[in-house]
Amino acid sequence: MVVVGVIGGRDVSPWHLAEAEETGRLVALRGGLLVCGGLGGVMEAACKGAKDAGGLTVGVLPQGDRSYANKYVDIPIATGMGTARNAIIAQTADVLIAIGGSYGTLSEIAFGLQFNKPVIGLGTWDIEGVATAKAASEAVERAFNCCR
Repeated sequence: MVVVGVIGGRDVSPWHLAEAEETGRLVALRGGLLVCGGLGGVMEAACKGAKDAGGLTVGVLPQGDRSYANKYVDIPIATGMGTARNAIIAQTADVLIAIGGSYGTLSEIAFGLQFNKPVIGLGTWDIEGVATAKAASEAVERAFNCCR
């Protein structure tokens, strides 16, 4: 099973949310496990897409209380670590798909690159080492191709 980390911001555009939901759906349809930060925005949209397609979702929460997880998280992991949990997400995933986001997403991208994980960007930071995709379908295709 491929573990796909979907990372991205809480406050993003409707386009980012739609792409995140489609990313989650496609990950689930391909039999992948979706791991994310478990909160709102991109994380919630990706989890919703995965759940709607029958997938399994894991949310690695910054808080020490599982009740903060969005309603589409199957397995909430309460870390109490704040943004340090970004390293856990990056280390857990086989591949990361970054959608939109701000500095938290930037840190997850950096951790992913530092851990030698493939990182695919969809409307996010333009950074050397991050493969860019124009749509969720392309991002998920790349994610599964790099982890075979």
